[in-house]
Amino acid sequence: MITAAVLTGLGQPLELVEGIAVPELRPGQVLVKIAYSGVCMSQVMEQSGGRGHDAWLPHMLGHEATGRVIATGSEVGKVAEGDAVVLGWIRGTGAECGGCQYPHGDRTINAGGVTTFSTHAVVSENRLVKLPEGVPMDVGVLFGCALPTGAGIVLNELDPRPGTSIAVFGLGGIGMSALMACRIHDFAKVVPVDVSAEKLALARELGCEEWVNAAGKDPQDVIRDVHEITRGGADYCVEASGRVGVIEQAFLSSHPKHGLTVFASHPPAGEKISLDPHHLIAGRQIRGSWGGGCDPDRDIPRFAELYRDGTLPLERLITARYGLEQVNEALDDLRAGRAWRPLIEIDPNA
Repeated sequence: MITAAVLTGLGQPLELVEGIAVPELRPGQVLVKIAYSGVCMSQVMEQSGGRGHDAWLPHMLGHEATGRVIATGSEVGKVAEGDAVVLGWIRGTGAECGGCQYPHGDRTINAGGVTTFSTHAVVSENRLVKLPEGVPMDVGVLFGCALPTGAGIVLNELDPRPGTSIAVFGLGGIGMSALMACRIHDFAKVVPVDVSAEKLALARELGCEEWVNAAGKDPQDVIRDVHEITRGGADYCVEASGRVGVIEQAFLSSHPKHGLTVFASHPPAGEKISLDPHHLIAGRQIRGSWGGGCDPDRDIPRFAELYRDGTLPLERLITARYGLEQVNEALDDLRAGRAWRPLIEIDPNA
């Protein structure tokens, strides 16, 4: 039987539901015992109704975790019983089985191809990658979403030229992962932007000599107009705050002739960014990122190597730990900025 935190109504706290039955595994599905789950702003948005109408209630949540394979359906060849695995939302190789339905008394609880706020989860094979050697189960959670999205933008999508400048807006799990990945390239300037003095202090510890506390300064004025930092604007801007205004701010902080802004955040449903078309025809560019252009099977081993050699000190991102019964507290703390990447400890001995 499974215990899970279930969304039963938009704007309502998640309900801890016990006694959920494990459905019979279909071809390509894998049953995983969850060790740790991350909490992302995506779950905050889903719970609060920020994603708009939800046709799948009641349903499970969560899309980054680590765990151990308990059983596999037929035709699964990527993982085997006993393997420690990373669970993530970005599709890799293997079967895509779509959603899963869990029996619970006289109702059905829905789930997607991967969910993680539960003691066990039935997952599509293509949402799993074996946990790399030398990566602890708790740190491995970040390999499911925050790291591939943030670091992936820098490593897969920017292809930065040596000696250029980059600004990173929003230092949550994704933004901080992007900032750490900047250490791999020969940037002349790396400028983190946030309203948290604590997060900016970590950015300085990671080697950033310039920074912007957006609670007291306009990032556009500092980044775009101060010649000594970026010579008229950042060559690259990465935005990960989840706010429409910050996406616009990042765009306007980029160099007016060639600046590229890439955003990974997903603001509430219905909100739209507003840009002056002249800025685009004059040379600025902007585009969104779907999971940092990450191929989990290719990139997770690559990220693991960077973690092991100390380039990506990912432990620094895990600032708060909760039990499954505290999941609503974790969501509230992430929403309020009291936690950077909350970690739900479900069964550390899995």
